[in-house]
Amino acid sequence: MPDAARRPVRHRHVLILGGTAEARRLATTLAADPSLRVTSSLAGRVAAPRLPAGEVRIGGFGGPEGLARWLREHAVDVLIDATHPFAGTISFHAAQAAATAHVPLLALRRPGWVPGPGDDWHPVASLDEAAAVLPTLTLPGARRVFLTTGRMGLAHFAHLADHWFLVRSVDAPEPPHPPHMTTLLDRGPFTLDGERELLRTHRIDVLVTKDSGAAATAPKLTAAREAGVPVVLVRRPPTPTGVPEAATPEEAATWLRHLFNEATTAN
Repeated sequence: MPDAARRPVRHRHVLILGGTAEARRLATTLAADPSLRVTSSLAGRVAAPRLPAGEVRIGGFGGPEGLARWLREHAVDVLIDATHPFAGTISFHAAQAAATAHVPLLALRRPGWVPGPGDDWHPVASLDEAAAVLPTLTLPGARRVFLTTGRMGLAHFAHLADHWFLVRSVDAPEPPHPPHMTTLLDRGPFTLDGERELLRTHRIDVLVTKDSGAAATAPKLTAAREAGVPVVLVRRPPTPTGVPEAATPEEAATWLRHLFNEATTAN
């Protein structure tokens, strides 16, 4: 048998950073291609994450140098940053690591939310600003806050003893957190009827959320608009410049096919 026939076929290796819904959809699409090897890297902050198709690794890399080393050691052909819009640090690490390891990088970034007629949005730059603006949006006796910014940032609101918080998160939060708080352990997608009932049952006066842009969690904004509830919206952190972007997993898959087709043609 000729040597070429015995030589194993090398699959192109794609590393996807992130456990977002878009990352899982992209992994499902790419894993169906027999010419690809797909690895998804999850941060490990959720106790029971939804696992994507293909190979999975959990945990950090040890900064951009560690990620660059992993890219080289595992012969990664393409790196896709599909992390959460508020996981800003890893995006900069990905850009630095990709440049160091000479690996093409694509950022899969879902579009942010856009206010519509009737929305009462109050954009802020950080969780600290969100906490500072809350007293200006609520009156004595009407300080019931629906907080959906995740369990990791509750310390920013811990000093607001005059407010009551309904905190929704996937896993139970740990101190420090607001002294008057009820935790709702839940994971999207959420329905509009469910969000309407939640605001009504808990007599919510103001919603605090991040501009994640996810369709799975957008119904709360519609429910808030209908109920006349103001929304404190934390803007997204900056992202690396010069990185090509895709808005959907479908766009990302198309970009990847074009990249591989160009590489094949060049060879």
